[in-house]
Amino acid sequence: MKRSKTWLRLLATAAAAVLMCCAGCDRPAGNIDFTQTQPQTAPAATASSVQPLRIAFASVMSPKETRQSYQKFVSHISQELQKPAVLLQKRTYEELNKLMDNGGADIAFFSTGAYSAYRGKTPIELLAMTQTNGSVLYQTYLIAASDSDITDFSQLQGRVFAFTDPLSYSGRQAIDFLLLDMNTSASAYFKSTFYTYNHDKSIWAVANHLADAASVDSQIYDFVNRRNPQLCEKVRVFAVLPAAPTGPVVMRSDLPDAEKAELRRIFYSMDQDPALHEAMQRTLIDKFVPPEPELYAALRHKYSIRNNVPGE
Repeated sequence: MKRSKTWLRLLATAAAAVLMCCAGCDRPAGNIDFTQTQPQTAPAATASSVQPLRIAFASVMSPKETRQSYQKFVSHISQELQKPAVLLQKRTYEELNKLMDNGGADIAFFSTGAYSAYRGKTPIELLAMTQTNGSVLYQTYLIAASDSDITDFSQLQGRVFAFTDPLSYSGRQAIDFLLLDMNTSASAYFKSTFYTYNHDKSIWAVANHLADAASVDSQIYDFVNRRNPQLCEKVRVFAVLPAAPTGPVVMRSDLPDAEKAELRRIFYSMDQDPALHEAMQRTLIDKFVPPEPELYAALRHKYSIRNNVPGE
């Protein structure tokens, strides 16, 4: 009997080992988990020792909705530059800022708030802005459930509020700046707050009464309303905050001047490539245009005041 049990244990161990090996074989080499929030390791240099251009983003909508579109942008840039390029995806804007700060990316699709907050040791400069519906500006919508009695921001005191991301302008900073003008803060004004990390999830949270209200990007709200009107029927916009510039594309300042010039050419002409039209539509971009730094100056200044940034 003891000998039989020993053989059974040996057989079970062997079977487990085989299953582990098979699981490893089923996973294709080089497969990237785009939900991974740890820094990605850049692939080894090619035979010609050309380092890949590292392009990073954090999704403002559910990751599956945007990942493929950004991959098309990266493939286009790689083809135009005749240089390998890799896509790095982060879950939050803070992770994206840290990646750029640590020198882990060469180009990043920043949000308005992420750029306003960036004070990293790696110098960056604006590469492009996104234009949608003929404008480089968007608004912050304050939403409540359609069956709610909320019609004004003053009614949110002591209520539950859903933020999108700590570094989102429409999903956090716009509210912080509003409360700053009222000489108060989110922790003092609201009963409680939580983060959804996606604008569409903030809409869902309010629609399902997980939060009394939320602030969201107007462009994304309008997109969700077109795609899923049944969801937006459960919420309503009760206030609109002043317009802000769209999130910029940034690049490392120490990239070669010739490469920076090529990147500008590539971005400013993307809308002319029919192969990219669907990807741009899915990411709510009509075209990339030259940036206007002065549009961000006031927001960066407000962020410095709100967060007591030294030396500013």
